[in-house]
Amino acid sequence: MELRGELLKSIWYAFTALDVEKSGKVSKSQLKVLSHNLCTVLSIPHDPVALEEHFRDDDDGPVSSQGYMPYLNKYILDKVEEGAFVKENFDELCWTLTAKKNYRPEKNGKSVLSMHDAFRLWCLFNFLSEDRYPLVMVPDEVEYLLKKVCVAMSMELNCVELEDYISQEAVQQSGITVWHFLDLVNSGKITRGIDKQTISMAIEEVYREIVGDVLKEGYLWKRGQLRRNWTERWFTLRPNSLAYFVSEDRKERKGSISLDRNCCVEVLPDKDGKRCMFCVKTPAKTYEMSASDTKQRQEWTTGEKTHIIHTNASQPKCLHIHALCVHEGLTREQGRREAKSNEVQQIHRFHYKSRTETSDAQFLFTSQRHAGQVLLIYGFVKISPFVCEWSEAVRGTTRCAVSQARASMQAEMALKEAEADRQRKRIRELEEMQQRLEEALHLEIKARQDEEAFRYAQARLLAEEEEKLKALMALKEEQEEYILKTQREKQELKQEMESKSRSLDEAQRQLEEVRANRHRVDQDVVAAQRKLRQASTNVKHWNVQMNRLMHPIGPGEKRPSGSFSSFRVPMQKDPGLKLQLRQRSEEKDEESKENVNRGEGAKRLSQASDSDMDTV
Repeated sequence: MELRGELLKSIWYAFTALDVEKSGKVSKSQLKVLSHNLCTVLSIPHDPVALEEHFRDDDDGPVSSQGYMPYLNKYILDKVEEGAFVKENFDELCWTLTAKKNYRPEKNGKSVLSMHDAFRLWCLFNFLSEDRYPLVMVPDEVEYLLKKVCVAMSMELNCVELEDYISQEAVQQSGITVWHFLDLVNSGKITRGIDKQTISMAIEEVYREIVGDVLKEGYLWKRGQLRRNWTERWFTLRPNSLAYFVSEDRKERKGSISLDRNCCVEVLPDKDGKRCMFCVKTPAKTYEMSASDTKQRQEWTTGEKTHIIHTNASQPKCLHIHALCVHEGLTREQGRREAKSNEVQQIHRFHYKSRTETSDAQFLFTSQRHAGQVLLIYGFVKISPFVCEWSEAVRGTTRCAVSQARASMQAEMALKEAEADRQRKRIRELEEMQQRLEEALHLEIKARQDEEAFRYAQARLLAEEEEKLKALMALKEEQEEYILKTQREKQELKQEMESKSRSLDEAQRQLEEVRANRHRVDQDVVAAQRKLRQASTNVKHWNVQMNRLMHPIGPGEKRPSGSFSSFRVPMQKDPGLKLQLRQRSEEKDEESKENVNRGEGAKRLSQASDSDMDTV
């Protein structure tokens, strides 16, 4: 029945849009087209001949809404199945028909809403309006809807502008229609300083919350059932289900979790590199999820737990529907109280009338008794037996009539008294029920206030926890950076030590090579010194031989004693031989000098290598 009522609201707008002359009637050709379109969007088979057969006996031409309703109920609404069609497409069809005629966004010279946003607000208006035609909303419901939109935009509602608009005479007389409501939003008085994109996002959020029953949406990490890997999914929480999609466009649905009394929600410790974890346990499976932070996890778990409890308690689906139910209950209770008040007034009037009739009967009986006494006083009883009999007969008839009237009045009074007692008892029960309802409402308001206080405290604690967690994470990052820096320094020091060690090994190797070279040079020096000594010995020997050759011993001469160096060759005897000997001696002297110089160079090289070793 709720679905049919929602469909009838949109169809009413489409029907009135086709009524161009505002006569309350629409031609059959237009109704044929409307019926065909309704059947198409509602996914039901369409019978084009049914409308002609239904109105076959009606030759008056156009059809009124009362005449179209039986056909609509029998051939269209009775065949509708919930879930077999997309209601948004149905609403869009009816909006297209009615917006062409009634919606004028340029009426105020500027347009805050796009056509899509106006369509969303039209759907919200139809959802919150009562089933009374023409469809209007009371100011409290308009304020409720505008507050929801302003909260979604993180701003406060300008109640002064709203009250000024509601206080207009036209609005007071006809109520707030959807076109007045759209003109109010398009005027920009409620949303001053807000860009169109923010308004559009807020309207979409409120539409999905109220019409689509979406309580919360967002990305969560979900763990797979078979491969046990973590995948990011877009989750949508509704009163009885938690669906998840591949992305936020909600085109590819991956699964849904049914939330009923057999489900429970638990918070899990961090593991596998995931933090802020929780799970939804069902009789068949356990779904593990991870939120981005502690606040998000608290919001998701609180929302799921709350609606599981609401499901167990058989309460309304969501809070705005519950508020509407309370509002309707109070309205019906007010109507019953007024009806009972009218009944009580009628009972009081009936009591007054019965007391008046009783007084008249008593007055008549008293008058008759007084007349009888007067007749006795004046002696009319002695006039004739006929008069006496007549007076007795009249008196008897009067007594019977009075007694019957008295009995009927007493019986009627007893019935009225019983009815009055029942009505008083019923009024007392209704007053007690109203009192209990008011107490329940007060308790609910107090519970909501306490819940808001607890949520505020919880949010504050969560914020503090988040700040401390951020500080802890910052300290952890600093510690990790310091550890990395220390490791880098240690690595650099290790590399430097390795390079020093390699340099030392290279220096050691070079020292060994220098020592080996020095040893070879020392051997060369010793060999050179040995050769030098041998060469000097050879020089002395050849000097001696040369001196002998230059001073040959004559016959009879005796060799003088002493060294061969004292031998002198007379220069005047053979000058060419003297020059040749001098050249040879100079060559030998130069050769000996070179050998000596080579020995001194080897010594200096060995001394330098020894000094280098001492330095190392």
